[in-house]
Amino acid sequence: MNIDILIHARWVVTVDPHDRILEHQAIAVHNGRIVEILPSAEAEERYHAEQTHRLGESALLPGLINAHTHASMSLLRGLADDMPLMTWLNQHIWPAEQRWVSEEFIADGTRLAVAEMLRGGISCFNDMYFFPEVTAHVSAAAGMRAVVGLILIDFPSAWAEGPEEYLQRGLEVHDQFRNSKLIRTAFAPHAPYSVSNAPLERLRVLADELEIPLHMHVHETRDEIQQSLAQYGVRPLQRLAELQLTGSTLLAVHMTQLEAAEIERFAASGGHVVHCPESNLKLASGFCPVRELMRAGVNVALGTDGAASNNDLDMFSEMRTAALLAKGVSGDASALPAREALRMATINGARALGLEDEIGSLEAGKAADICAVDLSALECQPHYHPESQLVYATGRERVSNLWIAGKQVVRNGQLTTLDQQRIVARAGEWRAKIAASDH
Repeated sequence: MNIDILIHARWVVTVDPHDRILEHQAIAVHNGRIVEILPSAEAEERYHAEQTHRLGESALLPGLINAHTHASMSLLRGLADDMPLMTWLNQHIWPAEQRWVSEEFIADGTRLAVAEMLRGGISCFNDMYFFPEVTAHVSAAAGMRAVVGLILIDFPSAWAEGPEEYLQRGLEVHDQFRNSKLIRTAFAPHAPYSVSNAPLERLRVLADELEIPLHMHVHETRDEIQQSLAQYGVRPLQRLAELQLTGSTLLAVHMTQLEAAEIERFAASGGHVVHCPESNLKLASGFCPVRELMRAGVNVALGTDGAASNNDLDMFSEMRTAALLAKGVSGDASALPAREALRMATINGARALGLEDEIGSLEAGKAADICAVDLSALECQPHYHPESQLVYATGRERVSNLWIAGKQVVRNGQLTTLDQQRIVARAGEWRAKIAASDH
């Protein structure tokens, strides 16, 4: 049988329902989809491929899914470090955004973020930021999957003057990309403290009509809880529940401030949590109770947050931190095993975004979003359990190749769809302008 691509490797880490790890296998790809995963010797006999890749001591795994980003904020990486969230936002980030955010800023920042994510094995990201249509165009042009957030916030920005315009422009973006193969949309109200009740009530009606995810920062800090109690008389999750915004389409990001009863109610609602451990640590926001959430049956995905607060878009680092932090916080070394951390970065993210039938695992019929990690280095020896190796002893620098929908976007560590030199040059130009204005 003639096919497009045949990829041979030592291991295939499927992340399928049985968490199979297969040795000396090949993945057959045709028309952007996985046709079959089978032993290498059989694959050679059964398939004639236009391209054959023999990757030796590599592990093939699903393209990683970064379930929470602010991609173009990569241009603000390192601008304001080592300060609390609200100081960071009010005195540095929001003023910088008000002065600099534009279509050009979004385009250059998104290219920088997409390039970084692709080189780190990330095939899909869920974004929340202004000018989502620009993020979508840049991502699609690079061959990357993105779920772009239809941002909603009370105050004006370069993209919209107020809630009604945010919603109207968001609907236009949704319509523009409704038939895209790589781009999906989600409603993205920024946070309970930055969006008032009336816009959220309007959003609920639209969410019911369009049936797309709802992506929101929720219970991120203790200050957020106190502010909600003072202003609304209830904690943020209770307020969202009263507005009928909790449910199976909600991706609640951060969730560091949770009571036991809230975990039970959230689990019953079918909502998803996006854990951003490194950003939470850096901003001293608190600890997401991952073990308790998972034991309650909540689907927990993994995100990096933006590079302005992390300061990288490294999902390998995020997996390791998530696993170690869960153990340390809970006092239970089995709280978050490597296998579960890998699922958080792949199939759990796909499930949260409503894409589990398309991506998140290596299975016949799914899109060929395939990440190859070279485990031949001295630092990766010896091999006992590939998942443990990937989570605890491997970094994104070991990503050698990445395919998205069967298109190779990273080849031997090099980007194939983006001009790396130009991206770095543009980032330097932005740094010079922004640094001069940050006082």
